Amino acid sequence: MTTPFAHVDDEGRASDSVGQAWEGKTIPTHGFAEDRGEADAGLVDALLACADSPTPEAETELMSRVALARWLVPVVAVPTEVDEDGRLATDTRSDMAAVILTAPDGRRALPLFSSLESLAAWDPAARPVPVRAAAAAQAAITESCDVLAVDISSPRATVLRSSMLWALAQERAWLPAHRDDHVARAVRMAVAQEPLVSGHHVEAGEPAGAGALRVVLLLPPGLDQDVVSEVATRIGERIATDGETRARIDSLTFALEAAT
Repeated sequence: MTTPFAHVDDEGRASDSVGQAWEGKTIPTHGFAEDRGEADAGLVDALLACADSPTPEAETELMSRVALARWLVPVVAVPTEVDEDGRLATDTRSDMAAVILTAPDGRRALPLFSSLESLAAWDPAARPVPVRAAAAAQAAITESCDVLAVDISSPRATVLRSSMLWALAQERAWLPAHRDDHVARAVRMAVAQEPLVSGHHVEAGEPAGAGALRVVLLLPPGLDQDVVSEVATRIGERIATDGETRARIDSLTFALEAAT
């Protein structure tokens, strides 16, 4: 049995609904035509290494892998119309929507999966949408997400913090804040306005893997605690007013050293 095409163009060729011939057309694949839904082995190793020991070196290696990887964003059916005429309510219409997770503290996260296997382990009914890391991060920011949650419900579950999210969205290499030249310049400018501070340096804060930046201030001994707090507060506020710097720092702490 032969089924005739619903639409043809002026030359009798099969066409779409506006009369454009299908012949010669291609369907965009966005680079995923050969993707079988498997996780990149190097990415998996980096996730496991970071979960085991979240050092700055491990996180830097992980982020270089994350930026180049294909990710699967889960979408699920969300009912938009419900028939309640019968004994049981029945969905009569639904739309597909991306999943946003909300933590008890109010933080929002976009879940990402490295493979179909890890996605199915979390929710077998979710449909995968393959995306590049930058596109996923940009979508997360649009949805007011604070972090990216990677491969949840797996041994390599990882949270990509705010600084990592913004680096991916801006398509720039991520660096730990204490090794970031942009952050170093911003801290130096903020500290320079405090005459009581004779020197400073930056270092990684604790605990490891939390992304904290510690600014160590060199101050004269014997200062009143209120004076020290005011100095640190002013420096922190100056750093926070620069949106680019703020996007590169997950949290900020201060420590003191006595000037000799």
